[in-house]
Amino acid sequence: MKKPKASKRKAKPKILEHPLSSETEFTNREIGWLNFNRRVLHEAVDPRTPLLERVRFMSICNSNLDEFFMKRVGGLKRQVAIGISPKSSDGKTPVQQLQEIRIQVLQLLHDKAHLFGKELKPALRTAGIHLLDWNELSAKEKEWTQKYYIKNVFPVLTPLSVDPGHPFPFISNLSTSLGVTLKHPDREEKLFARVKVPQVLAQWIRVEGPSDSYRFVSLLDVITANMEGLFPSMQVLGIMPFRLTRNADITRDEEDAEDLLLMIEEELRMRRFAEVVRLEHGPNPDPWMLKFLMDELELSEDDIYELKEELDYTSLNVVADLKIPHLKFEPWTPVVPPAFLDDDPQAIFNLLKHSDQLVHHPFESFASSVEKFIRVACDDPKVLAIKMTLYRTGDNSPFIKSLIRAAEEGKQVVCLVELKARFDEERNIYWAQELENAGVHVVYGVVGLKTHAKTSLVVRQEADGLRCYAHIGTGNYNAATAKFYTDVGLLTAREEITSELVEFFHFLTGRSLKNNYENLLIAPVNMFSKFKQMIEREAEHAKAGRPAQIFAKMNNMEENDIAMALYNASQRGVEIDLVVRGFCCLRPGVVGLSEKVRVMSVIGRFLEHSRFFYFRNGAIDPLDGEFFIGSADWMYRNLHARVECVVPIKERALREKLWELVQMHLKDQRQTWDMHLDGSYVQRKGSEVGLQAQLMATTKSRSVSIEEETPESSS
Repeated sequence: MKKPKASKRKAKPKILEHPLSSETEFTNREIGWLNFNRRVLHEAVDPRTPLLERVRFMSICNSNLDEFFMKRVGGLKRQVAIGISPKSSDGKTPVQQLQEIRIQVLQLLHDKAHLFGKELKPALRTAGIHLLDWNELSAKEKEWTQKYYIKNVFPVLTPLSVDPGHPFPFISNLSTSLGVTLKHPDREEKLFARVKVPQVLAQWIRVEGPSDSYRFVSLLDVITANMEGLFPSMQVLGIMPFRLTRNADITRDEEDAEDLLLMIEEELRMRRFAEVVRLEHGPNPDPWMLKFLMDELELSEDDIYELKEELDYTSLNVVADLKIPHLKFEPWTPVVPPAFLDDDPQAIFNLLKHSDQLVHHPFESFASSVEKFIRVACDDPKVLAIKMTLYRTGDNSPFIKSLIRAAEEGKQVVCLVELKARFDEERNIYWAQELENAGVHVVYGVVGLKTHAKTSLVVRQEADGLRCYAHIGTGNYNAATAKFYTDVGLLTAREEITSELVEFFHFLTGRSLKNNYENLLIAPVNMFSKFKQMIEREAEHAKAGRPAQIFAKMNNMEENDIAMALYNASQRGVEIDLVVRGFCCLRPGVVGLSEKVRVMSVIGRFLEHSRFFYFRNGAIDPLDGEFFIGSADWMYRNLHARVECVVPIKERALREKLWELVQMHLKDQRQTWDMHLDGSYVQRKGSEVGLQAQLMATTKSRSVSIEEETPESSS
């Protein structure tokens, strides 16, 4: 195998003008996250993105921002409310961060509205897709829509007025409403009423017409145009669409919880009634109504956001889902890895006995590898026990069905279900109860820690005794997200790995205090110290003139001690490349601090979710360095407050596969953004073919090549 050439380093580090301090050593996490969402929005801006996919990225950007307000803004507001002011890594108080967040969000909302109103709607219209206001409908279309409204919408609506006999109604999180200012014809005072826009109905109604006609009218507009029918004989003075966001940052005390399941269920109930952290409303609001809402919801001016175009861009998914192939990404069908083509149920165990397998989703099929591994294990009479961690598993999970079937057939099945997976708590509670009802041993993990590890263990009776097989990955056991999240996973029967995974499950289900893992990196046991030691080791190699290099890919990065170790390694001459999809609190390219550190972010049609790590460790041949994959980011929470698992990659063929991935990430000139020391990002412009497209083409070509070689090799 030819050794790849080192990538050229073109960018010279900028000089930091101020002396080192927390403000200059680190960037702000919240602003870093908002910058990430700007990169997501750029996919909607970029004309190279197919039109309907641009619409979908508008929806994704909106959904991301909703979660940011629920989790991050909600948490900062809670700190302010209870009078504590912990400073962020870059030295800002909660109040200062909230002020800066608002400035950034207002600009983001302005840019989204401009993009949608001035670019996307006209482009959709040119493509024959019309998003219409009520007054843009023809007389015939209005007549059809009126009939549709009377039959399908009007019976579902529930107008709620506020007066001495009717208290202010509960308004649920992220629900869209129409506020109405009313007046009795014989009285002077104004009244407020709220009409909830039913989320069970399509938010854009496709107007009846030819099959190739795509004319939509907003459900909000239809209800607004027919509002007087909801309040006969009353005067409708004003109508304003609005949307609430509630705080999802609920504190919990697991140490005092007698039953974690009951505690999480109570938390979900509390979240429904949590304080409002944001009110979004349409343009030109009724001043009286807006003040009324602010008073009732106890909001300040800083909590109010006016939206000039759509109130909720996630409603546009009905448009993004239109089956118009030339306006969408070319469909991708994951390739079945050649090693997994054999349909013999015994084949997968025979395969893993002789070689480890590294799978890369969604380029390679999740269903034909990881799902198949668990399904075959659940059906194999020689399998005695199956153990899994489930963080986010999704609805109608094939894993749940397989585990239930295995338990019903008498196998020892243990499943750790993480009830604290944010926004998936309700689904996980349901599946935990379904598993328990089937006889699965369900545990909820280690007190005080989220279990974020992606691991499964199969114990099988074979002729020479018990043998263990394992999967350790970077992504959830979720068949749906495996189709659009990029993740890597290791399938192995290697005893030094599986024996430690047995101990790891004892840690999860019992009270094992094992702390001398030799191969696995387990958080919060040894992962932080091992990563830090490996970074410091690279610094020593560089100091001694030996090859030294670090590559790490993750979702987010904010662990300050790891950052300081990387800074030290950079100063010693270690070449450091970090591919961080979201926010990175480390500053790259600072003279005298991080000149050798480069930070990149990859955004594309698939959500970058894989985590893998490389340390050169003084090796002349880069493939003799150390490679790892696993579930953890370099974040404080992952390394110190979660249960995580990272595994070394031992086989050279798999290291070659990961090294190729490293090189492809470093050389990409289409989807990659480079971070500057001030926290800003600039997208590379050197190619029309991006990293993910290259991976699809490479994976497909290898599959075709193997299929073509098969007849010759079998003759």
